[in-house]
Amino acid sequence: MAAGVSGAVMARFDAMPNDDSLTTLRTLRDELYACFGRRGDALFDLMDAILTARTIPSVVHLSLEAAHRRGWGSLNATLRRGTLDGETLRTLLARHPLDEDERVFAVDVSVWPRCDAETSPDRGFSDHPSRHSNGKPIVAGWAYQWLAQLSFGRDSWTAPLDVQRVHPSQDAHTVALEQIKACVARLPTGDATLPLCVFDAGYDPVKLALGLGDTQAVILVRLRRDRCFYADADPAAYVGNGRPRRHGAKFVCQDPTTWPAPTADYTTDDPLYGHVRVRAWSGLHAVTKTHATVGARKPRPIVRGTVILVEVAKLPRQTRRPRQLWLFWYGPGEPDLGVIWQAYIRRFDVEHTLRFFKQTLNWTAWRVRLPEQADRWTWLVLLAYTHLLLARPWIGDQCLPWERRLEVGKLTPNRVRRALSSVWPVLGTPANAPKPCGRSPGRPRGRRSEPAPLCPVLKKAA
Repeated sequence: MAAGVSGAVMARFDAMPNDDSLTTLRTLRDELYACFGRRGDALFDLMDAILTARTIPSVVHLSLEAAHRRGWGSLNATLRRGTLDGETLRTLLARHPLDEDERVFAVDVSVWPRCDAETSPDRGFSDHPSRHSNGKPIVAGWAYQWLAQLSFGRDSWTAPLDVQRVHPSQDAHTVALEQIKACVARLPTGDATLPLCVFDAGYDPVKLALGLGDTQAVILVRLRRDRCFYADADPAAYVGNGRPRRHGAKFVCQDPTTWPAPTADYTTDDPLYGHVRVRAWSGLHAVTKTHATVGARKPRPIVRGTVILVEVAKLPRQTRRPRQLWLFWYGPGEPDLGVIWQAYIRRFDVEHTLRFFKQTLNWTAWRVRLPEQADRWTWLVLLAYTHLLLARPWIGDQCLPWERRLEVGKLTPNRVRRALSSVWPVLGTPANAPKPCGRSPGRPRGRRSEPAPLCPVLKKAA
């Protein structure tokens, strides 16, 4: 421990029997500092300011934190001219998983709204819960796709491993497949359990399955309740006239009369969801509409997977009646129904993480102009959250008088951040202190900056 730390600060380490956990966090900080290029010291101080700041009225108030040893004018310049090594950061994050035994990952898109930023390039239209001025739930901004590891523990913790900005000219499915393939390549080899990637209903399972190729991974995608699938055609029914049929009996999710006998059935009792029943129908495929051979007069590819139906007796909060949950599973082997239904439920932890990024770490509060600035700020927010994840096992609780005290290792991200700000001097920083350079001469007299060019919002082609 560093000398000179007060007893009040030392008391925050309630569950640290040795310095192993603290050494791991210090080693991570040294490795992160090596990934910062130009203006690395200023970037590192800005990341520490995100960790130690309490409630702030605006992002510029981060310059008033003790961790940020530079002036407020360097904030925007740091994001504009600083550099980060993204590939090295992804490799470094892969060495600090949430749980080495549970290889479940979630992919989701979150939007940084920039509706009125007419001089910001590369903005696109995206769906958003908030409404634009025209009353539609569509906003203009930058879309970021996150890849995070999940845990089956009943908490709100995830381990973000990658984030990429999806350009309006790019397909979110293609970017997701690139993230998955790169993540699988970074995982340690020798584990017989294939990584499971969970997607929400906004993704097309057929397009993901076609692009997955030979990647050793499994995908699980939520389906709309009006989807239709088909079984393979019976070759004995072909009489030799015309082209043989490619689609057999139709499977309609909304019509139980079209459901054959399930190939697998699983039931259990859960304390939160009551009686749970999971049924699966394997060997079903959908009619492929978008594929690489469109217009080539070639047969459409057929992607066979397993359609899964999850039914629960109740919900943890009786806000609404439980509905049927339809999932599509694709991968080698057979799905474990006892794991499948829990894996998709844990996908909602990503929603908690993204809300924590926006509301507590002020991810989308900064009104930067350039998307490159937004990329660097997004990485700093992700790295700050990684600090909280590694500090969770040994940090003590600083509950408010009206809050219930939580055990060590059971703290929420907000409480870990609250306590970590008190013990931040113990960690130290590898960043160098700023060097005084005198007073800047400023802009020459009579010189005016030209107005920034207007950048229209990009629309995706139909």
